[in-house]
Amino acid sequence: MNSKRILVTGGAGFLGSHLCERLLKQGHDVICVDNFFTGTKANIAHLMDDRRFEVMRHDVTEPLYLYVDQIYNLACPASPVHYQADPIHTMKTSVLGAINMLGLARRTGATCFLASTSEVYGDPLEHPQKESYWGHVNPNGVRSCYDEGKRSAEALYFDYNRRHRMPIKVVRIFNTYGPRMHPEDGRVVSNFIVQALRGEPITIYGDGMQTRSFCYVDDMVEGFMRMMRSDDDFLGPVNLGNPEEFTMIELAEIVLRVTGSRSKLLRRPLPLDDPKRRKPDISLARSALGWEPKVRLERGIEATVAHFDELLSFDRAVAEGEAAVRRQSPPRLQVV
Repeated sequence: MNSKRILVTGGAGFLGSHLCERLLKQGHDVICVDNFFTGTKANIAHLMDDRRFEVMRHDVTEPLYLYVDQIYNLACPASPVHYQADPIHTMKTSVLGAINMLGLARRTGATCFLASTSEVYGDPLEHPQKESYWGHVNPNGVRSCYDEGKRSAEALYFDYNRRHRMPIKVVRIFNTYGPRMHPEDGRVVSNFIVQALRGEPITIYGDGMQTRSFCYVDDMVEGFMRMMRSDDDFLGPVNLGNPEEFTMIELAEIVLRVTGSRSKLLRRPLPLDDPKRRKPDISLARSALGWEPKVRLERGIEATVAHFDELLSFDRAVAEGEAAVRRQSPPRLQVV
């Protein structure tokens, strides 16, 4: 396989760091671009000694001038906690980020990949969701900065393709989980695992019967790379996700079983515009990419629990060490 120079925006994030790792293993030169709003240096620390890996602190809302063969545009906060923290910048990241990456791709002749989202379907009236479904989205709600931002980004990608015949690839990501998720990102898998490991009540919103479909990160990254390698005339959008559907109650039961936690369930009101059901139809991914997820939910949860357990154990050790230092420190002299 020919080595390529590949740009990954959001490369220090959860999905981006796994993608960088896979691309390096295949012998490519990888440029990781991140503003480190939600991405962390810890996610890519193990890659820093690889001479084919570069890191740039840069915000995709600003133009970028490089020479690359491929662009994976993953930059954007993806959890409600993070994308609602600065909704205007979230929208700018999706829209201006798309314009800037498409401009870069046009200048260099690179194939430009967009990590879109199942949120373009909103609170769907069609189940499961096919790529042909146009969605049921609130255009001015609290989630609109992300939902409509990604819908706008998709429109830009296809307009650039129609106008300039640019090679593009668009995937719609359904709920993805695995090691390197941020423990405070507010997503349901990380929430449940962290709460269970800490012995805290597990927060269930609404009646807990709303559903999601959970795809392990390794499967998702494999889907990304197959999409980038697909025929030039296959642009997408294509759903990538796990077609197995679980209620929030069922997910909580799996997390409790894997962690051995005795945490109780704590009910809270359902957040605004929270989708009731979410499940991808992946027929197109199967036929066009030969892709489908391989990792079952319980096995993926086991790997994710191991990651969070190590992370929280380190945090506890640091906190205990700091407390010990404070106990041993001499009292401060007070001036009166």
